Amino acid sequence: MSRLAEKTCIPCQGGVPPLTKEAREELLTQLHSDWQVVEGHHLERNLHFPDFLQALDYVNRLGQVSEEEAHHPDLLLKWGQVKVQIWTHKIDGLTESDFILAAKADRLYSAS
Repeated sequence: MSRLAEKTCIPCQGGVPPLTKEAREELLTQLHSDWQVVEGHHLERNLHFPDFLQALDYVNRLGQVSEEEAHHPDLLLKWGQVKVQIWTHKIDGLTESDFILAAKADRLYSAS
C-alpha cells in the first residue's frame, strides 16, 4: 500500500506550478499500475465492478473521502465501471495532492 494514502491533501491556493514530468513519474510509481497521467494534465483510472450498485457504492465512499480531503475528482459512473479523473483545478494541472487522492481511491477500491 502506498504511503501516499496516509497523507492529507493540501488545498491549493493557486500560483504554484504543476508538477514536473519527473515528479509526476516518481509519484505515479506509488499508485496502482492502472493509473495514467493524461497529457501531463490529469490522472485517470477505470475501475471495474460486478454490477451498478457496487460501482455506485464506491462512488459514494470516494465522495466521502473527497469531502474529508476537500479535494474532489471527476467521476463517471456506468454499469459496472467508474472512471476517476483527478487534477488540481486552480492550477489546471497536477500537484502531490492529486496523487494522494488517487492513492486513497486505490485503497478504497482494494477494500471493495
